[in-house]
Amino acid sequence: MQLPRGMVKSLLYQILDGIHYLHANWVLHRDLKPANILVMGEGPERGRVKIADMGFARLFNAPLKPLADLDPVVVTFWYRAPELLLGARHYTKAIDIWAIGCIFAELLTSEPIFHCRQEDIKTSNPFHHDQLDRIFSVMGFPADKDWEDIRKMPEYPTLQKDFRRTTYANSSLIKYMEKHKVKADSKVFLLLQKLLTMDPTKRITSEQALQDPYFLEEPLPTTDVFAGCQIPYPKREFLNEDEPEEKPEKAQHQQTTAQTQVLPPQQAPSQSAQTNGTGGTAVTGSLQHAQDQGLPNKKPRMGPTGASSGTGVLQSDYQHSSSRLGYQSTIQSSGPQSSMYTSSQQSSQYQTHRY
Repeated sequence: MQLPRGMVKSLLYQILDGIHYLHANWVLHRDLKPANILVMGEGPERGRVKIADMGFARLFNAPLKPLADLDPVVVTFWYRAPELLLGARHYTKAIDIWAIGCIFAELLTSEPIFHCRQEDIKTSNPFHHDQLDRIFSVMGFPADKDWEDIRKMPEYPTLQKDFRRTTYANSSLIKYMEKHKVKADSKVFLLLQKLLTMDPTKRITSEQALQDPYFLEEPLPTTDVFAGCQIPYPKREFLNEDEPEEKPEKAQHQQTTAQTQVLPPQQAPSQSAQTNGTGGTAVTGSLQHAQDQGLPNKKPRMGPTGASSGTGVLQSDYQHSSSRLGYQSTIQSSGPQSSMYTSSQQSSQYQTHRY
């Protein structure tokens, strides 16, 4: 599946804009990947990109000690910059730019550009042979003139021992992207090439990337990445914390089962059952037996007065908890009558809840 060009451009622009804000405030994200790039659904911020998961984020203006000492291994495997894989102790915001380049390539090709089979194990050793092999298979082995400081990397001796430049003589980013119908002279490829520069000192910055000619040609980036795209966005549903995560039909079935539970074969029905005067047998005895056995009582679910079961509508206050969020979601309530309903006459009104 090929994403629309306008959507790809808008996604990339907003990601770069968000990272530029972080970098301008001396913050490294250090774990950029598609799973941490969120897009708002229906609401006032529809199509707005949000960068999530700041668990690895660190200040980098004046660290008390090298960042590598605090976290030896950062960034998920496939989006990890080559300087990190070679054990760089002092790295910069360029590691976030490399990860954005990986995301950009994935948006263009619908596949992770540097995927490898080796398991991503967060060990103290940053060197990973298979991941470097994948990068070189796509990009080619870096020439000395392209990355002069590679010799200063802690894992450079291991690199020399495990890899041969001639193995990747026919590999290049141009050839890889041409297989995916991205021309080498296009503005989209030229920006990708700047983002995926091997030498971190030559890698483009987020500020420079935002001013790239790629964003000046049609289609222009938009604040709504879905603009002009007929893509239905699924409604998001939020469960009330007091509500069990079970369907009303299942709960009703369990309630009926508990109320009509029969006695074990070894117990005589005459000892606990009562007749209702019409030849039928009441369930009082079986319920008493269930209580004697320590079984939990099944409480019927009560809806609001004047409303049938399952008709009360609740609205999540997800958008109220933060003015920046715009989800509009409703769920069907079949819970017990309580403060969630203001009155029997207001059973269909929206009511907010905290999650």
